[in-house]
Amino acid sequence: MSYRLLISVVPHNCGEEIVTVANNAGAGGGTIVMGRGTASNSIIQLLGLGDTQKDVVFIIVESAVEKAVRSAIMEAVSDRKGHFGFMVSCKLNGFIKAGDLDKNFEEEKGAEKMADGYEMINVIVNKGYAEDAMAAARKAGAGGGTIINARGTAKEGDAKFFGMEIVPEKEMLMILVPAEKKDAIIAAIKELPCLSKAGSGIVFCNEAENFTLLGK
Repeated sequence: MSYRLLISVVPHNCGEEIVTVANNAGAGGGTIVMGRGTASNSIIQLLGLGDTQKDVVFIIVESAVEKAVRSAIMEAVSDRKGHFGFMVSCKLNGFIKAGDLDKNFEEEKGAEKMADGYEMINVIVNKGYAEDAMAAARKAGAGGGTIINARGTAKEGDAKFFGMEIVPEKEMLMILVPAEKKDAIIAAIKELPCLSKAGSGIVFCNEAENFTLLGK
């Protein structure tokens, strides 16, 4: 059995609605985390209106019901204002459920590639540096991103063993970009001083498929 990950970024307090609609269409649940958008308009930033709270919704669905779930979400928010949010779907190369830990990852094999030409760049850094990463990405061609507050899970003993400084407070930056801009943006982020020290952060990316703007 193969699975897909649906990621929706919508205004704060709208995440529950997305999960409810998805569950009614055949999904098994979802996870909502709070993030904030990053404005690209310098005037809006100057007025203090640039950062807006967002709900980031992660939903894992079986591939067989992905289309139905996506359609249901799009229909549910079709009457909302423009720029309501966006939704992407990503292939899961491996997936394991709690309670089945003795099983190997279930991998999607032989699936037809359906790339829409977008990449999701994910940057995890110590708290306070996500804005620096976003600024570097924007200079390299990115339009904007979503910042999520997070925390590290490494144990104190791990830090001593690997020579890493543990900073529990983290920030995760998610940037959706056209695939042709990915390399330049990653190269710009890698040059940041905040990533020069071992253990200070990671950058990874994955193909984003079925990119859909939500709202009118």
